[in-house]
Amino acid sequence: MSTKIAFFDAKSYDRDTFGKVNRDFGFDIHFYKERLSMNTVALTQGVEAVCIFVNAECDRRVIERMASYGVKLIALRCAGFNNVDVAAAREHGIRVVRVPAYSPHAVAEYAVTLMLALNRKVYRSVYRTREGNFKLNGLLGFDMYGKTVGVIGMGKIAKELIKILKGFGMNILAYDLYPDEKFASEYGVKMVTLDELYEGSDIISLHCPLTEETKFIINNDSITKMKYGVMIINTGRGKLIKTEDLIYGLRTHQVGSAALDVYEEEANYFYEDRSDKMIDDDKLALLLMMPNAIVTSHQAFFTQEAVQNIAVTTLQNIRDFEEGKELVNEVK
Repeated sequence: MSTKIAFFDAKSYDRDTFGKVNRDFGFDIHFYKERLSMNTVALTQGVEAVCIFVNAECDRRVIERMASYGVKLIALRCAGFNNVDVAAAREHGIRVVRVPAYSPHAVAEYAVTLMLALNRKVYRSVYRTREGNFKLNGLLGFDMYGKTVGVIGMGKIAKELIKILKGFGMNILAYDLYPDEKFASEYGVKMVTLDELYEGSDIISLHCPLTEETKFIINNDSITKMKYGVMIINTGRGKLIKTEDLIYGLRTHQVGSAALDVYEEEANYFYEDRSDKMIDDDKLALLLMMPNAIVTSHQAFFTQEAVQNIAVTTLQNIRDFEEGKELVNEVK
């Protein structure tokens, strides 16, 4: 019999894409609109594999319950795995796999989109012209050419971003615990310390994983080291930034502008239609009102190519597990 999969946080595009790709795999997929949590873990009874996304609550309690139900595999359809207690999964014999690189181009291109939209005030201009206001006051930007971008983390996405920004004629500073010196030399990237990156960058873009070491890497202390008026871009993970500290930086203009495709407490809002309800998260509500900030709904990955790659890689991960093959995308 084919592996039975409980598929959580399923959106219409998930059902469409995974449904089509699954024609080549033949899995028994049960789609649920709810996120995995202690309130929904009962839906994993009688399944071998669970497929989850970025906002699933896959802590020790949930994993222990799934193990008691006989779940053998957690298949993340994303790159990040900070929401999974991997140690608890290992203790209970549950393997964890992910999609490490669905489309680095998609996220890198979106990071550049946010930079340009912030710099040239595109969002404000569109709102104005729709109301018949064609004044230029308040829309002044700067040339990207010759400016310095600091990239924190230098994985696949960051490397694609660097390639794009070099085409703009920008200077690149980068920080990574395990720097790729060959790539840095080839693309003229200067590897620096974090403090040097903060002090020298006109724009800072976050592309590091969320770990205990990187949690709230952007905070009051780091912001005070940055250039006055710095632009901050986050297409990585929400908790890389301490939101209240960013808001203070924006208010004082130490941070000139910020674009967030992820948010510290996004789980209750992102991927849902909340337009008919009040936003009761005061920090998020304030960010949405600030003229020098952009918040989007964790959509940097969302291209046709990326969604297709996610489906293929996720189902191939499950097939490899089913057939007892090496799990090349296993989280160790």
